[in-house]
Amino acid sequence: MSNLNLTTGGVWRLLRGDQEIARLRVTETDIPWINANVETLPGFEDFRPLFAEQQRAADKEDWEQADACYAQVRGALTMTFPDDGPVAEFMLHIHDDGTAGWRWLDELFDAVNP
Repeated sequence: MSNLNLTTGGVWRLLRGDQEIARLRVTETDIPWINANVETLPGFEDFRPLFAEQQRAADKEDWEQADACYAQVRGALTMTFPDDGPVAEFMLHIHDDGTAGWRWLDELFDAVNP
């Protein structure tokens, strides 16, 4: 596992390839969720509609559509811990108000045994 720092103020990074597109500054940890303020960077705007669609689907409890959005996010983006180590798996929600919430694991969800 990465040398994890879940403290307030820690910065997790959202990447598209090698390009950093957002910084997520932790405001609260409510395990298993982490909440943050989002600083968007060049390249983020390409994903804003996808995160908005994911939020609309979740609000409508359309879990099939929310999962489809999640799959697109995970297919295109990666996340790093505050120490820049890679996050193996995450479920990220970025809201229109500039906040985010996510869960993470050190192994891929598909590798987890029920």
